[in-house]
Amino acid sequence: MHRSCYEMQKRTATSLSRDVAGIAALAVVLSLAIALWHPKGTLAADSAPDWLRAAAQDKLPEYPKDTVAVVLLDEQFTTVKDNGEIETRYRSAYKLLRPEARDSHGGVAVDFDAETKLTYLKAWTITANGNAIEVKEKDAAEVGLYNYEIFSDKRVKYLKFPEANPGSVVGYEYVQKHRPFLFEDDWQFQSRIPTRKARFTLQLPPGWEYTNHWAHYEEQNPETSGNQMVWQVQDVPGIEIEKEMPPWQAVAGRMDVKYFPRDPKMRARSTGTWKDLGLWYAGLTESSRTPSPQIHAKVAELTAPAPDRLAKMKVLAEFVQRQIRYVAIEIGIGGMQPHRAADVFAHQYGDCKDKATLMSAMLQEIGVDSYYVLVDTERGIVTPSFPSPRFNHAILAIKLPDDVPLVGLYATVNHPKLGRLLFFDPTNEYVPLGYLTSSLQDNYGLVVGPDGGELLAIPLLPPTTNRLLRTGTLNLSEAGNLDGTVRETRWGAPAESRRAELMEVAPNLRAKVFENFLGSTLNNFTLTHASIGNLEKYDQTLTLDYSFVSAGYAKAAGNLLIVQPRVVGTKGWNILSGKPRKYPIEFREATRQDDVFDITLPKGYVVDELPKPVKAECPYGSYKSEVEVSGNVLHYKRTYEITDVIVPTQKLDEVKDFFRQIAADEHSSAILKRETP
Repeated sequence: MHRSCYEMQKRTATSLSRDVAGIAALAVVLSLAIALWHPKGTLAADSAPDWLRAAAQDKLPEYPKDTVAVVLLDEQFTTVKDNGEIETRYRSAYKLLRPEARDSHGGVAVDFDAETKLTYLKAWTITANGNAIEVKEKDAAEVGLYNYEIFSDKRVKYLKFPEANPGSVVGYEYVQKHRPFLFEDDWQFQSRIPTRKARFTLQLPPGWEYTNHWAHYEEQNPETSGNQMVWQVQDVPGIEIEKEMPPWQAVAGRMDVKYFPRDPKMRARSTGTWKDLGLWYAGLTESSRTPSPQIHAKVAELTAPAPDRLAKMKVLAEFVQRQIRYVAIEIGIGGMQPHRAADVFAHQYGDCKDKATLMSAMLQEIGVDSYYVLVDTERGIVTPSFPSPRFNHAILAIKLPDDVPLVGLYATVNHPKLGRLLFFDPTNEYVPLGYLTSSLQDNYGLVVGPDGGELLAIPLLPPTTNRLLRTGTLNLSEAGNLDGTVRETRWGAPAESRRAELMEVAPNLRAKVFENFLGSTLNNFTLTHASIGNLEKYDQTLTLDYSFVSAGYAKAAGNLLIVQPRVVGTKGWNILSGKPRKYPIEFREATRQDDVFDITLPKGYVVDELPKPVKAECPYGSYKSEVEVSGNVLHYKRTYEITDVIVPTQKLDEVKDFFRQIAADEHSSAILKRETP
């Protein structure tokens, strides 16, 4: 796997751990190291290879002015040997167009481990005046791939391109040899910058077969010569990042390919179906969930006070989520294979698959079965039509016994063979049993059942499970100053996100979280009080109380005061303004959110004009608001609901109008008139 510098253009699916944290840590390490490291390189007019020279001479089309770099050539030569060993040669060339390219494409990072050997690495820069500078593997720096939470044998070598300035062409070549656990590969030819030309060559041994699948790109037929296939694409646009779009890897063009050996004994490493993939993973985990005497004793201790089976399940879930530290030790197949439940319990740490393993073993002790579920934490990465271990996380599907009621267990599906399955993430400490974090909803999970694997659609929880109720009691002065108190009651996803934000900062800095929120809608304010309820009681509603003073909130115009009844909280978006979007919108979750604000008017003022009621609807949500006056109190009430999370591009116009109406309502004003000027 190669990465142009530390932008991480390619993505592996070889580890069931929180790879986002590891990649982020690697990016920081590489950015610091590259900034301090200045390889001299060797200046030689003829050092650049012919393929790089040829790519540098290519006449390019016009690109947008903000394009930082262009992939001139990206080649992948994969040779599969009859013994299952695979050798891949990578070549890439980039034209740097803007100064920012020094950061995003100023070097190449290549990872390797005990199973994937790096046998050759070299890079070059061809400056704007035609000089070639070469750097070799001996010039490379080397770091571990992950942060302190993950111990892995994966390491990274990186080379920094000398003189990586606008107008230069940079390139690299390296070779990797490995014996994969599964015979499959992917060709990711589209990234965040344009690609002029990309080529994938596959050489198979006699008698071997392959299948392939194209995602987010028109299928291309290969040029075939014997057992060699060559696919090529040209002028592939870069993925332009848009607000609230799906992960860019989920919309980028790629080709996935599987290899099928002629030797029947080796066929087990070719997973042709989701069932096959589940059987393979079941083999990896066959003895992992065997309880130990220590686990048996701990389950008895934890569950003794619990009055029923559901209460026992909740106690065990809380223990695994909060008492088992997240630490991943991944060497070789350890990226996919969990450690034994007994070892996880004895050491009191593990990664996502380890936590799922321990939780499953503990559930067995109270007579509850469960199954591994392999998922990706980003929607759209898993392709149902192409079975592949393209997962980075493991959770559980808990088979609910008949005596367990469904009340509060929202993330449940009825399976025709396995019965009632409750999806649960033992890793996420902020999401209690019954809920599921937003990114895993409306997603796919491979349930590893007794008969193999089955890819299931994980349900999208209804809006009512993800609630935010905000009520405010406020006072407006004659000078236009607003003061008062607001209470937020949160459950489901809004509680999870705010809890995580508050728990991950020091207690003395939590007021800043309130100030940041108020600052998103108020220009001139002072936070006078803030308190939090049930912060560490994850299965209860989260309450936030805060008081503030906003000077000059209402604007004076002669004997009038102009005041916005919607005080805090923004629902209207402007992401659909400007040039047309290329990609869908992805909402975080289905949700219902209500705001109710009572504003006591200043003495001597009456309402002269009120905003009209608003009712807006689209296929993905609804919104309504109204403003009334009762005595000297202005009463504002609105309800915002999102019912689906993915808006395809052909539906964007409807959503654009929906949010336009919301934004207009949020900026509407009531006009107060001084009754006795």
